[in-house]
Amino acid sequence: MKHFVIPAVFAVLAAIPGARAADEWGIDNEKAAQFSAKVVDVACALKGDCPENCGGGTRQLGLLTADGKLRVAVKGNTDFAGAVHDLLPYCGRTIEVDGLLIENPAITLYMAQRVREAPDKPWVKTTAFARDWEAAHGKPKQWFREDPLVKEVIAEDGVLGIKGLEPPKSK
Repeated sequence: MKHFVIPAVFAVLAAIPGARAADEWGIDNEKAAQFSAKVVDVACALKGDCPENCGGGTRQLGLLTADGKLRVAVKGNTDFAGAVHDLLPYCGRTIEVDGLLIENPAITLYMAQRVREAPDKPWVKTTAFARDWEAAHGKPKQWFREDPLVKEVIAEDGVLGIKGLEPPKSK
C-alpha cells in the first residue's frame, strides 16, 4: 500500500493549479520564485523615459514588486527569446509570475516561465514569442536559425558578432 500512496500524493499535487514551481535550469545562483509585480518599462522605471504602452515591444521590460525591487525580465520559455512578448499585454498592471530568479552580485535577473493576471486565473506559459514568430514566419525547427534579422546580423558581423572572426572549424 505504501508504494501507491507516495506517487498518488505527488500526482495530486502536480494536478493542483499553482502547485508546480518553476523548472530549474541549473544556472548558478538560481532559485524558483513566484511573486506579484507590476510590469514596467525598465528605462521608464529607472530614468523616467516613459513611452506609451511600455514602448510597444521595443524596450526591455521588468517587474516592479510592491517593496520597490525591480527585476529585469530577460527570458521566457522560448530558446534565445526574451519575455517582452509575454509581458507587454500587462504593461502597467500587476500580475503574478513564476520563474527563476538569478541573484548574482553583478545583476539580478528574472526568467519568467509562467504568468497569470490574478490568483484565481490560470497560469499561461511564456511562449508568446514563439507563437508570434511562427505566425509571422512559419513553423521552423529552431526559430533563431531561420530568423531574417538574425541572418542579416550574421551576414554583416559574422557568427561571433565580430566582423572577420569565425569560430574554429571542427575536425
